[in-house]
Amino acid sequence: MVKSMTGYGRGEAVLNGRTITVELRSVNNRYLDCTIKMPRIYVFAEDAVKATVQSHISRGKVDVFVSIGPSEHGDVAISVNQPVADGYYAALCALRDRYDLKDDLSVSLLSRFQDVFLVEKNQEDLEAVAQDICAVLEMALQDFDAMRIREGEKLCQDVRSRAQTIAQLTAKVEARAPGIVADYRARLSAKMAEVLQNTQIDESRILTEAAIYADKVAVDEETVRLRSHLSQLEHMLAQGGAIGRKLDFLIQEFNRETNTIGSKCNDIETAGYVVDIKAEIEKIREQIQNIE
Repeated sequence: MVKSMTGYGRGEAVLNGRTITVELRSVNNRYLDCTIKMPRIYVFAEDAVKATVQSHISRGKVDVFVSIGPSEHGDVAISVNQPVADGYYAALCALRDRYDLKDDLSVSLLSRFQDVFLVEKNQEDLEAVAQDICAVLEMALQDFDAMRIREGEKLCQDVRSRAQTIAQLTAKVEARAPGIVADYRARLSAKMAEVLQNTQIDESRILTEAAIYADKVAVDEETVRLRSHLSQLEHMLAQGGAIGRKLDFLIQEFNRETNTIGSKCNDIETAGYVVDIKAEIEKIREQIQNIE
């Protein structure tokens, strides 16, 4: 399957009591450029996320957004700072005894003092968290790939349509080629007849000149190679995969053969076909910039 480089995908799931959401967005780029945006406390999972993206995507500028909600199991642990609590209690008892105060010491009172409680983040299994993030990322990538495949099919249809137009124009160039030599021969005969007037024209000389001209303007090799490129283009599209760069190189060969045909054929009709072929090639080139 041929995939577009542009796409969007989203995945969301609750794993191990934690809500994880992953979104992907990509645009065209010559190489793979992956940017990951996620909460700082989960930055340890960035390498795993990037590796997962690289296993699915070959080219494009990809932005990955990861959001993670608090765990239902609690992300923090609260405990009593026993030495501090003992110190506060001893101090309060000393005040009570020294000044003969009413004994109203309570948990509520002790809890108001600073640092009586310790709040610590629970230890997490970092590898398990990274696996959970990547599992949701896989869901987002499936959604992402589905969109890219749909876009890729549209691109293929357009490229195939334009390739068919190029094949038709190439056939017209081939059909016109004999007429170019015949026209040259007729013009040459008329010119010699005008110059020599009553003198008999050397038919063998005209044939020789026409043969030399025919060799100069022959485009058989170029049209054969152009058709070969068209066949290769169809093979690549049918094969699918990450073919964007290969197509980019192949379209350069299309241009090379077409330019050679244009330079050889000093003929208005053929020049028109060449211009039309180059216009279709340019449209194909624009489209394959979107293919992975």
